Amino acid sequence: QVQLVESGGGLVQAGGSLRLSCAASGRTFMGWFRQAPGKEREFVAAISCGGSTYNADSVKGRFIISRDNAKNTVYLQMNSLKPEDTAVYYCAASFGCTVVPGRVTAYDYWGQGTQVTVSS
Repeated sequence: QVQLVESGGGLVQAGGSLRLSCAASGRTFMGWFRQAPGKEREFVAAISCGGSTYNADSVKGRFIISRDNAKNTVYLQMNSLKPEDTAVYYCAASFGCTVVPGRVTAYDYWGQGTQVTVSS
């Protein structure tokens, strides 16, 4: 059983930065997704078991995913935030290491979500 604990959400002005953290036991394929009101959950970024990273086109150049294996923690550094980044952000984990990063159904465990609000 993998427990995911997210932290770091909040309210920030456009152009600002936030860093989300997700504490997870075990070395797994990790991803971040987000869901805005009335919209489907969408892929944001992922990091493989070996450390390769993947980003959605909408966040490339602005968001950086990383992991600290010693702390069993995955981070999502979000820079140059825009109002359209406002959403609940979810951390997800897959025990498999061969994963389609952007596929919601590829992940076995999900965090409770953390709200990110970007004001204009």
